[in-house]
Amino acid sequence: MSTNPHGTITGNRGLQLEEPLIFEQGADGRSGVDLPEPPKVKSRLGGLERQGAIGLPGLSEPQAIRHYTRLSQKNYAIDAGMYPLGSCTMKHNPRLNEKLVRLGGLADLHPLQPVSTVQGALELIDTLAHWLKTLTGMPAVAMSPAAGAQGELCGVMAMKAAHDAKGNSKRVRILVPESAHGTNPATAAACGYQVEAIPADARGRVDLAALKARLGPDVAGIMITNPNTCGLFENDMIEIGRAVHAAGGFFYCDGANFNAIVGRVRPGDLGIDCMHINLHKTFSTPHGGGGPGSGPVVLSAALAPYAPLPWVVHGKDGFALVEQTEGTARSATGRLKAFHGQMGMFVRALAYMMSHGADGLRQAAGDAVLNANYVLARLSDVMSAPFPGPCMHEALFDDRFLNGSGVSTLDIAKAMIDEGFHPMTMYFPLVVHGAFLIEPTESESKASLDQFIAVMRGLAERVKKGDTDHFHQAPRYTPRRRLDETQAARKPVLRWRPPAPDKQAAE
Repeated sequence: MSTNPHGTITGNRGLQLEEPLIFEQGADGRSGVDLPEPPKVKSRLGGLERQGAIGLPGLSEPQAIRHYTRLSQKNYAIDAGMYPLGSCTMKHNPRLNEKLVRLGGLADLHPLQPVSTVQGALELIDTLAHWLKTLTGMPAVAMSPAAGAQGELCGVMAMKAAHDAKGNSKRVRILVPESAHGTNPATAAACGYQVEAIPADARGRVDLAALKARLGPDVAGIMITNPNTCGLFENDMIEIGRAVHAAGGFFYCDGANFNAIVGRVRPGDLGIDCMHINLHKTFSTPHGGGGPGSGPVVLSAALAPYAPLPWVVHGKDGFALVEQTEGTARSATGRLKAFHGQMGMFVRALAYMMSHGADGLRQAAGDAVLNANYVLARLSDVMSAPFPGPCMHEALFDDRFLNGSGVSTLDIAKAMIDEGFHPMTMYFPLVVHGAFLIEPTESESKASLDQFIAVMRGLAERVKKGDTDHFHQAPRYTPRRRLDETQAARKPVLRWRPPAPDKQAAE
C-alpha cells in the first residue's frame, strides 16, 4: 500500500477518516438483508426488461451505517459551532421545539383527515397567525407559502391581483434596490414585471431622491429588504411608503432580516403592504434538508382579499378551512402549496414564540444587533467597513484591507475553514466589492464571538505580514483540498463510473 498524499498509509488523519464514495465501496454479493427469490410471473414490460445490473452498490449493514455516519461527521452545522452566514440568520434551534413537534397528535397528523379530527392543529395554525399579525402590525396573513422566495411570489401575486382588479394593467414596473436579495427581482420578473434597480446612497441605504424620480403611473410597487442586505436599517421607510402609495403602487418588504427588529418595530407601522416572514430564520426552525422552509406573508387590508388559499376561519362548529375561491374568498389567488402549509415549522415557530414571550423575542432581536456591532467594533481596525456608523444584525466588511496583498476574499474564507469556522457570506451584497457579510445572531456568547474575532484578527495579521502562501494553500486540514474551480466549472464530473479493467486499461 503506497503512502497517501495526506501523509498516512490509510489516508486517515487521526479521527478524520478518509471516506470513498459509496459506489467505490460496493461489491457484488454483499447485502445487508436476504430477500426471497421473487416468484416467476409473466412480464408486462413489453420487451423493455433490464439487460444489465441496476448499478447500486452492494454493501453490508455495518458498511452502510459507517459510511453515512462518517459523512455526517464532515458536515458543519450550527450544532457544531458558530455559523456566521450573513443575511441568513443561522441561529440555534432550541430542542424544546423538536420535543413538541414530535408529540403524538401533531407528528402523526395527515392533511387529508376530516377537519373535525384536526381542530387542535387548526387552532395552532390560527394562534401562530395571530402572533405573526401582532408582531408585524398587519391585519391578515397567508400561512401556506413554503419559504421566503415563495412568500415573495405570494406577495407580488397579491399586488398584481389588486392592480388587475382596479384595471391598472399599465403598471408594469417594480422598483428594487441594487442591494436586494436576488430573489426579489427574480420574483418580480416571474410575475411578468419589468425590474428597475434603485441605487444606494453613500450611507448604504436606498437613495430616496433616485427612488422618487423613478415613480410614475406605470409603477406597480417596490420591494425593499429592511434591515437591508448591508446590515443597515432603512430609516426612510415611512417616507418611501408615502411616496409609493401616492404614486398608486404597493410596498413589499422582504422579511428575511426580521430577526433584527422583531418585538421592536412593526412593519405595518412603516406603511408596508406585504412582507414574508422566514419562520426558519426569525423563529428558529431548521434550514435546508429538502423542504422545511416556511414563509407566511402578512398583508395589508388592501391586499388581504387576494391571499392564497386555504384560510383557517372560525366557524360555528369550531375551526374550518376555506378552500374554494367563492364567497368571501372569491378574489383569492388560488393555491401556492399543497394542503395547508408546513405544519412542522408552524409547531416549532409557535413553541419558540411562546417559550420566549414578548420580552424574550424583543431581547433576542436586541442581542442579535448587539453581537453584530461587537464584531464590527472589534474588527474595524484590521478589516475595512464600507459604511460609517453602527450596523443592525450583521456586520459588513469589504476587501480594501486586502489591497496589494495578493490575498482575496475567497482566500480568507478558505483559511477560515482550517480554523474550524464556516465562512461568512462572501461577495454579497454585490454593491460592496469583495464583501464579507457576518451575522453572528443572538445565539452566540461573548466567548464564542471572541474566539471568532481572534481568528479574523489573526488572519488579517498574516495578510499584513505578507504570508500569501498560507492563504493560497488553504484549506490544508479538510478531507478535500481546494478545487481548480475553473476546470470544475468547465469540465464537471457529474457521474461516477467504475474504473476500466486492468486488461482494457493496458490496451
